[in-house]
Amino acid sequence: MGTGEGKVVCVTGASGFIASWLVNLLLQRGYTVKASVRNPNDQRKIEHLLALDGAKERLHLFQADLLEEGSFDSIVDGCEGVFHTASPVQFSVTDPQAELIDPAVKGTINVLRSCAKVPSVKRVVLTSSMAAVAYNRYMLSPGVLVDETWFSDPSFCEESKVDLHSNWTPPEFIYCYPRFHQLWYQLSKTLAEEAAWKFAKEYGIDMVTINPRWVIGPLLQPTVNSTVEVFLDLINGAKSFPNATYRWTDVRDVANAHIQAFEIPSASGRYCVVNKSAHFSEVVRILQELFPALDLPDKCDWHAAETKPPVVSERAKSLGIDFTPFEVSLKDTVESLKEKNFLAV
Repeated sequence: MGTGEGKVVCVTGASGFIASWLVNLLLQRGYTVKASVRNPNDQRKIEHLLALDGAKERLHLFQADLLEEGSFDSIVDGCEGVFHTASPVQFSVTDPQAELIDPAVKGTINVLRSCAKVPSVKRVVLTSSMAAVAYNRYMLSPGVLVDETWFSDPSFCEESKVDLHSNWTPPEFIYCYPRFHQLWYQLSKTLAEEAAWKFAKEYGIDMVTINPRWVIGPLLQPTVNSTVEVFLDLINGAKSFPNATYRWTDVRDVANAHIQAFEIPSASGRYCVVNKSAHFSEVVRILQELFPALDLPDKCDWHAAETKPPVVSERAKSLGIDFTPFEVSLKDTVESLKEKNFLAV
């Protein structure tokens, strides 16, 4: 047994990409996990969780609704730690308030309100995002370095229209989300983290946030999540690769960062969990070397690339995070997509 033997923790949104790995690693360390899902009767959404080592003995699934006040009261009761990962990840929405902002902001406050009622909760670890860190006017300045002191600017996110001919449009949205009009996902994560810090301070909650960026790695869940979908598009017949530099992180490192942030007493504040910035040309080159049989695009698209300031990840390393090599993350992502029969060839 690991360091979690005899301890009970809660994971919200447990069937998601990051949360599934978090549950997996917590069970491996001996924790008992009370996990919330939207529908515990939907076998397809939960069977990968029930199959994890230790799940039969120490995983308990509960139904909860982010928008329903008090929905998490009984789930967090008796828990020492609460990992709040549940929040929608969508980049093309028709009703941003209902689809993104309300679940992110109200959901986070509902979970924290439940935690504030329960004396057993020693620390809350919130899954935030670099989306809540790096989207402000400073990102356009040359020579800057992004770290935990940065906060995204809600007005910048709201005002930033995506225009295929604009000078600053984030390239990942040009490539993947042509219907995207404003940075609604960034706005939802920014407002949620802002509200969380305010609430935590007011009610004396010990909270830590984990802020990853583009998360890849092997899938435990049966569906392809938004960030890994970029890979699938690339492998399954894209004519060109985007002229874009992403900030990449392995899902296993993100899950491990959550646990370390809970277990290390001195952990505090925010942690930017970003392993590497790499242009898609480098991704394609590595994938071609790893998987010569893949039919990968050899042309870069015509859109002008946006230069993103690098992220300083020293605080994440202070949690003991030894980042997975980028090549391993890429290899394991593709192997996982193969294994789950998502590849067209």
